[in-house]
Amino acid sequence: MGDQVKLLGTWASPFSHRIELALKLKGIQYEFIEEDLSNKSSLLLNSNPVYQKIPVLIHNGKSIAESLVILEYIEETWQNNPFLPKDHFDRATARFWAKFVETILQTTRNYRTAKEEEREQIYKELGEQLKTLENELNGKEFFGGESIGFLDIVIFYIVYWFQIRQEVLQIEIITKEKLPILCNYMEKLYEIDVVKQCLPPKEKHLAYVRALFAKHFPK
Repeated sequence: MGDQVKLLGTWASPFSHRIELALKLKGIQYEFIEEDLSNKSSLLLNSNPVYQKIPVLIHNGKSIAESLVILEYIEETWQNNPFLPKDHFDRATARFWAKFVETILQTTRNYRTAKEEEREQIYKELGEQLKTLENELNGKEFFGGESIGFLDIVIFYIVYWFQIRQEVLQIEIITKEKLPILCNYMEKLYEIDVVKQCLPPKEKHLAYVRALFAKHFPK
């Protein structure tokens, strides 16, 4: 009997998409279980009792939570098609930049509680952080080198998530004028079949984000 792999997630979550891409790159068969976060299942609550969040990977009945932790678990459990570098320094560097992405996410979370006059500063800070990220990509095909790696899995869906939100909010943070290398990189990944398979339908996603912002930031 083979491995039994289940992924608890939601269709619009970039963190769920991270795990789906990693599993597909490894060629692992899995069952995706869509969670209703307004009415969390007992499976989710029992599988991640600490945070009660998605994504959760259930491998042969054992649960692993938090997307970065899950990615490392997948890499260590299935040896084929490695996405983390073998070199210890390169691995540490990839983990460093993954943590930096978490810092960028925190900046976006600050937007939710920011006053109107504070939002311009948040946009500026976000732009500077993304420029720092772009500088790391400069001269490379992918963040992972010549093929999609750990850092690409971590970054791609987050930047996509930003792009959807900036389209809804009609702001310009990620543009070819400001971040040409990052934009070209994103366009290249959009064309890769395995990446596209893990993207939600764009119009459905835009409608979802519009409804989300209407709820949290009513005019």
